[in-house]
Amino acid sequence: MPFRFVHTADLHLDSPLRSLALRNAELAEIVRGASRRALVKIVDLCLAEKVDALLIAGDLYDGSQTSMNTALFLAQELRRLHDAGVRVFLIRGNHDAQSTVTKELTLPASAHVFKGKAKAVLAKTLASGRDVYLHGVSFENTHAPESLLPAFQAPVPGAVNIGMLHTSLAGASGHDPYAPCSVADLVAHGFDYWALGHIHQRQVYATAPFVVMAGMPQGRDVNEAGVKGVTLVTVDDDGRLGLADRPIAIASFERTLVDISDLSEWRDMLDAVRHALLRICADVASDNVIVRLTLTGATPLAWRLRRDTDLLRAEIENIASGIAGCWIEKVEITCRAPRAENAGLAVDPVEELAALVEADVLPAHGFRQEVRAAVDDLLQQLPPDLRQALAPDEDAVERLAYEIGASGGPEVLAHLHGGAGEDLS
Repeated sequence: MPFRFVHTADLHLDSPLRSLALRNAELAEIVRGASRRALVKIVDLCLAEKVDALLIAGDLYDGSQTSMNTALFLAQELRRLHDAGVRVFLIRGNHDAQSTVTKELTLPASAHVFKGKAKAVLAKTLASGRDVYLHGVSFENTHAPESLLPAFQAPVPGAVNIGMLHTSLAGASGHDPYAPCSVADLVAHGFDYWALGHIHQRQVYATAPFVVMAGMPQGRDVNEAGVKGVTLVTVDDDGRLGLADRPIAIASFERTLVDISDLSEWRDMLDAVRHALLRICADVASDNVIVRLTLTGATPLAWRLRRDTDLLRAEIENIASGIAGCWIEKVEITCRAPRAENAGLAVDPVEELAALVEADVLPAHGFRQEVRAAVDDLLQQLPPDLRQALAPDEDAVERLAYEIGASGGPEVLAHLHGGAGEDLS
C-alpha cells in the first residue's frame, strides 16, 4: 500500500481582517471565518482521500492574537483525523512561536509536533518493505535569522525521507528572512520531499527531489490573490512520488483589469464590467470570488468615472450581486481622457490643466515634499497597528505619498470638468 499525505501550511487561523476595503458586513464575515472553513475542508479532503497523514509546515496560528477558542477549534478538527486513523505531523512557524496557547494545547495522541531539533519519525512501512520517515524542525522563537538545515539528521538509508521546514528560502518579496537556506542546499541534503511553509504562494522549486512550498490554503486580502489550496502527495510502493494540487479556499481574492478604451457610453462601460466579472468567476474554482476591479484606458468617460465614484461603485456592486459568489472589494480608476490628436482642434481647458499637472506638478520636488509631509502627519494620527499596516517601512511611505499625489489630481480635475447634469443612463 502507498503512503499518502496532504501537505499544507500557513493557515493563520482566525487571522483578523486585513483589508479596509471590505465594507460589506456579509463579505467581511465570510473572510473572517474563511480560515476556519479552510481547515474544515482540508480535514474533509484527508478523510475523503483516506490519506495516512496531514503535514502542516508551520503557522497554524496568527501570532499573539490567538485565543483558546481558536486552539479548541483546531483540537476538534484534529480529533476528527485521529478518530479516522489519520496522523498529523506539525512544525511551529514564526507566528506559532508568538502564540500564547501554542504550548498549552493538548493535541490528540496521533498528532506529532516536532521540536527544535529534528529526529526521524517512522510514518509507514510500504508493501515493498521500504520505510517512510518524516523529519521536522520547529521555530523556538519568533525569529530565526540562521538556517535550520543543520538541525536535521542525515536521511535514513534505504528509506523514503520527507523533511518539514518553515523557511523564507533565499528571500521573497513581502516576507522577512526566516530560517534562510537555498533550494540547492535542500536538494543536496538527500531527502526525497521537502514540505515547506512560510511563503504564501504555492511553488514547486525542484522535482528531483521534490522541494514544495505549500502556499496558504486561504488568502486574507488582495495581496494574497489567486486560488489557494493544498498538495496531495502519493508515495508508491517503490518509493516514487506523485503530486496533485487540490483547491481549498472558501474565498479567492482576484485582480482584474477592464480596458474601456474608446467606450463613450456609461451603459457600454457597465456591460464590459459585467462580462469581465462573469469571466473571472467562471475561471476561479472558489465559492466566493472577491474582486479588485481596475478600469483603464483612454475614454471620454474618464472624468465622469472619477466624479461619480459612489454611483460607479453602486452600479458595479449591483452587477456583482447578480453573479453567484461575486463580491467587489474595491474599484480603481486609471482611465484618462483621450488626447486631441489634431492640433487645430480646440483643447478642453481642464484637459490642458490635467496635462500641465502631469508634466510639471507631479514630478516637482517641492510638490512631492509637501505630499510627503502631509502623509507623515496623517500617519502620526493613526493607531500604531493601522500605521504599521499602511506603511511598515520607508519605501512604503514613499509609495503611499506618490499614490496619493498621483490620484488626487485627477479627482479634483474630474470635479472641475463639470457636467453635473449629464445623463448617465
